[in-house]
Amino acid sequence: MAAENPFKSILKSLEKPDGGEFGKYYSLPALNDPRVDKLPYSIKILLESAIRNCDEFQVKSKDVEKIIDWENSAPKQVEIPFKPARVLLQDFTGVPAVVDLACMRDAMNNLKGDSNKINPLVPVDLVIDHSVQVDVARSENAVQANMELEFQRNNERFGFLKWGSNAFDNMLVVPPGSGIVHQVNLEYLGRVVFNTNGLLYPDSVVGTDSHTTMIDGLGVAGWGVGGIEAEATMLGQPMSMVLPGVVGFKLLGKLRDGVTATDLVLTVTQMLRKHGVVGKFVEFYGEGMSELSLADRATIANMSPEYGATMGFFPVDHVTLQYLKLTGRTADTVAMIESYLRANKMFVDYSEPQLERVYSASLELKLEDVEPCISGPKRPHDRVSLKEMKVDWHACLDNRVGFKGFAVPKESQTKVVEFSFHGTPAQLRHGDVVIAAITSCTNTSNPSVMLGAALVAKKACDLGLEVKPWIKTSLAPGSGVVTKYLEKSGLQKYLNQLGFNIVGYGCTTCIGNSGDIDDAVASAITENDIVAAAVLSGNRNFEGRVHPLTRANYLASPPLVVAYALAGTVDIDFETEPIGVGKDGKKIFFRDIWPSNKEVAEAVQSNVLPQMFMATYEAITQGNPMWNQLSVPSGNLYAWDPKSTYIHEPPYFKDMTMSAPGPHGVKNAYCLLNFGDSITTDHISPAGSIHRESPAAKYLMERGVDRRDFNSYGSLRGNDEIMARGTFANIRLVNKFLKGEVGPKTIHHPTGDKVSVFDAAMKYKSEGYDTIILAGAEYGSGSSRDWAAKGPKLLGVKAVIAKSFERIHRSNLVGMGIIPLCFKAGEDAETLGLTGEERYTIDLPSTVSEIKPGQDITVVTNNGKSFVCTLRFDTEVELAYFDHGGILQYVIRNLIKS
Repeated sequence: MAAENPFKSILKSLEKPDGGEFGKYYSLPALNDPRVDKLPYSIKILLESAIRNCDEFQVKSKDVEKIIDWENSAPKQVEIPFKPARVLLQDFTGVPAVVDLACMRDAMNNLKGDSNKINPLVPVDLVIDHSVQVDVARSENAVQANMELEFQRNNERFGFLKWGSNAFDNMLVVPPGSGIVHQVNLEYLGRVVFNTNGLLYPDSVVGTDSHTTMIDGLGVAGWGVGGIEAEATMLGQPMSMVLPGVVGFKLLGKLRDGVTATDLVLTVTQMLRKHGVVGKFVEFYGEGMSELSLADRATIANMSPEYGATMGFFPVDHVTLQYLKLTGRTADTVAMIESYLRANKMFVDYSEPQLERVYSASLELKLEDVEPCISGPKRPHDRVSLKEMKVDWHACLDNRVGFKGFAVPKESQTKVVEFSFHGTPAQLRHGDVVIAAITSCTNTSNPSVMLGAALVAKKACDLGLEVKPWIKTSLAPGSGVVTKYLEKSGLQKYLNQLGFNIVGYGCTTCIGNSGDIDDAVASAITENDIVAAAVLSGNRNFEGRVHPLTRANYLASPPLVVAYALAGTVDIDFETEPIGVGKDGKKIFFRDIWPSNKEVAEAVQSNVLPQMFMATYEAITQGNPMWNQLSVPSGNLYAWDPKSTYIHEPPYFKDMTMSAPGPHGVKNAYCLLNFGDSITTDHISPAGSIHRESPAAKYLMERGVDRRDFNSYGSLRGNDEIMARGTFANIRLVNKFLKGEVGPKTIHHPTGDKVSVFDAAMKYKSEGYDTIILAGAEYGSGSSRDWAAKGPKLLGVKAVIAKSFERIHRSNLVGMGIIPLCFKAGEDAETLGLTGEERYTIDLPSTVSEIKPGQDITVVTNNGKSFVCTLRFDTEVELAYFDHGGILQYVIRNLIKS
């Protein structure tokens, strides 16, 4: 059991300059170990956490030594425990997390344990930002209208979350309409340094959203985890992680005029994807850091999931302290943060000579080499230089169907579709923009690109340019501060004039909550097979995510979103072709509407003020009238309503006993699905709209729910019945069994019938058959979606055999007790001659002590094939979860025993 902290001798007082003390802290310099001085800053945060939490039970002295010896131990892939300071949730992932916690209380009760032990032991902040949809756009009334619809659809979910904030300790719920979780984290929730009962320590956070990494721009160590891992963290379990390598990324020089932070992040994303940083930290340094505002850093940190890193970390320096003051943190708080970090050698002072840090690998970028660009049409790391965009677009039309191809026949590429838009004659061609959205935490937290977009709008309006009325334009800021500085600058009216009215404060289009596009436009696209485009300032553009009808989706800076909306097409060379015709009949070019860096900097300097942040975040805690009027049940145990389509008691702990079930192998399993590379969590568990002919739609209609009231999969994640039916329900799913046909179906092998994935899975289950999934590289990339593991578990999937897994998804599979296996290097289903029509047997020892992390496992098929895979249980702790049937079962049994 837990013992006294063996490092208590390095607990020191941190004195205030004017007498008294800020508090006590564990002093890293007091270790007197030269290895500590050379550690990357990001690793020092792991080290401090291990020292502070060392009890020789959950965290041991040998774990501390592994981290101190990082230079030698990290290449050996050693395992360490980490206890983050807090947990961050958004509502799509937060609702199922609170459902699980409520269900765990019931399970504790049933096993005669103390249900109050199911309580967060660290602060949990939940921001409701994923529910607002762009139902109403291009209207002065859009914010209010969309919020009313949001509350109508989500009344029950919101009531449940409000119940959770009362029933559980340490849980703050930030109501709808407040902003996007990562921007609220950056501007308000981020502590940088905690002072808890007089003990000072660095802020660190895990979140159930992969873009939690945005906080790394503030010098706070944070990254995305699966919901089930986050729940275990809340309940005091240390996270088991492999001590990561750290890639040093040196920034030099400064950005050229007219180049934005978005151009920079898309360049960095492409560089790091190419280098390969999955499972690693990236730490930024170099003289170019002084040229990057904190908002620019946060933009780069935000897209860590897109370049594949666990973190994109910017250590705290003077720029960080200035930002903390700008965003309304008190002078005392900022003084404490600076004093603590300086005392613990975690502060970067560029006025002093820099000690050379040790990195696992190094990259370098001259900022002046970055050029304007966008990314797409189907992946965030497929960067296209703006000057090459027209050529690239035509290549995409020609190329065979793939990440960079639509295979449109040459004779159809110039097709023009005539249609009527509310009585106005209209035309649509391949590449025409039908959605233009300024959206997402990645960019709306950055005043330079937001005011840059507004300046583009002003110049365009002054010259007489307009956006075609059938393009769905929207502006969804990540916090109320954006509205305040756009209003103060006098520039919001120009955005409104072009149709970029504010539609709400949430993620909207970036997560697929783009709302419907006009029926006339939708019909013109579907009836004529037009490859229509969306341009958004988001961070994800996987096919089928932004909108079912936009097959080409490009990520761009907010000012470029405005420029493409004005042009009306992505099939344009901005250098040589006009964007439109002005009021005097003169051709207007891109260069005529693009602001200089000086103009943008002046707009930021005079319009972004500390009192805006203070006023916005004072108001947040007071909620809004619709939230405050929600009536919620009291009591610590939730009263489940069996008729509810939103909140349903999940079956994970049904018939659970105190003894662990032990490991399971796979016997004569059928292959449910056979995939190629880059299957994302959007493919596995879509968040967007529910297709009218899907199993989930059928389930809802059988319960009297009108199609208009279906809401989205993301908002129904509190109901396992719907989410099981929504697993692999993405309309763009490519399953090799369907021989080129795209959609959420598969073959039920015993009969040869082509049916929905859900129906096939239920058939296999009723017949008593196990199932597995075959996949290619990067299986489970994209959002940190625990339903992408919970769904397959409920479908009866016992194992996934892939070329490689994205980090968070692999740990989610482990958390649900699904076996992750990797083909050996150079092998995959094709090279091994597997069609997926075979039956698969995976023999595992019956006691967990006989299984080792990362060991070789032989898979045998019924037609005599046999191949060796790597078992991707990466740590002993993960094997313990597997032994117990999943992470939550492990936690419940341990809490009862303790």
